[in-house]
Amino acid sequence: MISTSLRRPEQASYAAPLATAIHVSKITHRYGDRFALNEVSFDVPAAEIFGLLGPNGSGKTSLFRILSTLMLPSGGRASIMNSDVATRSNAVRREIGVVFQAQSVDIKLSAAENLTHQGHLYGLRGSALQSRVTEMLSRVGLSDRANDRVETFSGGMQRRVELAKGLLHRPSVLLLDEPTTGLDPGARRDLWKYLNILRDSEGATVMVTTHLMEEAEHCDRLAILNEGNLVALGTPAELKAEIGGDVVVLEATDAPSLAAGIKTRFGLNAVVLGDKVRLEIKSGHRFVTDVVEAFPREITSVSVSKPSIEDVFIARTGHRFWTDDSKGDSN
Repeated sequence: MISTSLRRPEQASYAAPLATAIHVSKITHRYGDRFALNEVSFDVPAAEIFGLLGPNGSGKTSLFRILSTLMLPSGGRASIMNSDVATRSNAVRREIGVVFQAQSVDIKLSAAENLTHQGHLYGLRGSALQSRVTEMLSRVGLSDRANDRVETFSGGMQRRVELAKGLLHRPSVLLLDEPTTGLDPGARRDLWKYLNILRDSEGATVMVTTHLMEEAEHCDRLAILNEGNLVALGTPAELKAEIGGDVVVLEATDAPSLAAGIKTRFGLNAVVLGDKVRLEIKSGHRFVTDVVEAFPREITSVSVSKPSIEDVFIARTGHRFWTDDSKGDSN
C-alpha cells in the first residue's frame, strides 16, 4: 500500500473549480540541480480523456507519480476532485484508480481473486465486493475467465485485469501510465474503445501518459512535455491546425547549406534535423517543384505530408521527438 506519512513544506490552501477534475498549478520538481518539471500548469475537466505526451525524460512520469500521491513536488500545487494531492492524499486515493506501467496482477491467482484482494484494500467486503468483482469482470469482457489463473491470459487480457482493479472502487479519475505497453495492435484498439465507453457512460476522467503519437490522437486534449516544460496544450486538431500548412521534408547532401539556401532564395526558415531539412508551408506540393528546380544537386529525396502531432512537437521544440538523451531517462 502507499505510505500516508509523506509531508511537504506548508503552502496556502486552495481549491480548484468544481468543474475541474484535475488541477495542476506551477508544479515543479527537481532531481538535484535538474528540473524534471518546471512550473507546469493545466486543468482537466470532468469526463475527459487527457493525454500527457512526451519522450523519455520529458517529466510525464514524474507528474504521474505526483498526481498518484507517490511523490511530493518540489513546488507548486495539484489537486484531484478538489483534494490537494499532498495535504489530503488519503482523500485523493479514494477518488483515483491507478494503473501503472509495471504489471501489478498476481499471475498465480485467478482474475476474480486479484480483484477480491484489491477490494479488501479499499475496505470492500461480502456480497457488495463479490457483486462489484462480477460487474467489473463483465465490463472488461472477462466474465468467462473469472476463475482462470492470470498466467494463462494474453498480455491484452492481463491489462484488462489491471484496468478492472483500478476501477473496482468506482474512482472519479483514472490514471494510466503507458497503459498499452506490451500490447498488440488489436489489444490497444480494444483498450481505447473501453476508455471511451468509460468516459461516455460513467463520466470518468481519464489521464494517460504515453510516448506514442497514435495514442495521443485518441485523447480529447493533450499536454505535450519536453525536458520538464509544457510546450503545447490543446486538442490534437487544434495543435495540428497551428502549423497552418503542409510539412515538407527534404533529405540533403548538406542539410545546413540547403537550409541557408532556402532562406536566401525563398525567405523561408527551415529546421535542420540531421541530414534532413524540414519546413512548414501552404501548398507544399507546389513549393517542392520550385525548391527541387532551385537545388537539384543538393536534394536527394522529398516528402510532403499533412501536420502530425510529432510535427507539432518539432515546431515547438526545434528537435525530433526522440533524441539520444531522451532514450535513457524515464522521468
